[in-house]
Amino acid sequence: MTEFNKPTQEKDWDARAEKQLAALKRSTKATTEDAVVRAAHKVMAEFEARNAAIEEVAQHIEKLQGFGKDTVDSLAIYIREMKR
Repeated sequence: MTEFNKPTQEKDWDARAEKQLAALKRSTKATTEDAVVRAAHKVMAEFEARNAAIEEVAQHIEKLQGFGKDTVDSLAIYIREMKR
């Protein structure tokens, strides 16, 4: 029997399987962590865009002329409280 067709011992297969499983777990963990970070950045960017739009609306509300100053200020405060 030559070296190439010599039967592999069963424990070698178990060790290889354990190494591959460990590598897959590390890879899965890293991929999951990356996905969480990307999702968090996306949510933060959406909140920043939303907050910027709300602030712009509040600034335009403060320029209204048809109402009293207290009413306009109260409305601007109410709108700004919508920020996250």
